Amino acid sequence: MKRPVVELSDCIRCEVCVEACPAVFRMNDAGFVEVADLSIYPEEEVNEAIKNCPADCIFWQDD
Repeated sequence: MKRPVVELSDCIRCEVCVEACPAVFRMNDAGFVEVADLSIYPEEEVNEAIKNCPADCIFWQDD
């Protein structure tokens, strides 16, 4: 299964991913992006977040 990953060291915390795919990405209390633990990820919405990320820090990883 593919899982989206955010490279936090490159993330600029713009929240574009949260806006594009709120079912998967959210900001935690510390102000960093978290990826929800889901059994299946909505590929089209995650790809939209990847495409629009200005820091290019989101990618798919095979589990």
